Amino acid sequence: MDKATQDALTAYRGMWRDFVVAGATSDWQSTKLGQNATGVALTNLTRGLHTDNTNGLVTKGEPKLNPSVSSVEPQDNPKKIIVTDCGDSTNWLKYRADNGQLADTPGGRRLINAIVDKQADESWKVSDFGVHDLGTC
Repeated sequence: MDKATQDALTAYRGMWRDFVVAGATSDWQSTKLGQNATGVALTNLTRGLHTDNTNGLVTKGEPKLNPSVSSVEPQDNPKKIIVTDCGDSTNWLKYRADNGQLADTPGGRRLINAIVDKQADESWKVSDFGVHDLGTC
């Protein structure tokens, strides 16, 4: 695996790791969210956490990820890498913050597509992602 694809996968995993940490308290203002995500991806993460915070929800556990690179553009000097994953949210669910009761339907496997772009500072960040319905992979 070359450095670009390795860095893109590291950014993808890092985005979810940062989201897991912030989700434990629904900290939608966590500065860590911007370390591996930007643009639409960062907006979607913060909006989701803000909604959870407003609704009194926190997320416990963590997803199981199995990302792979599905395309690299351009091949000779990558600037954009598409990551495809089948994330498993079975052990990553929302709970009510006030009483700890489960507030989510059972998790499961979902197709995730993400765009990871090379930034001006040469780092890689997820700029957009889509999480599909349960059972899509």
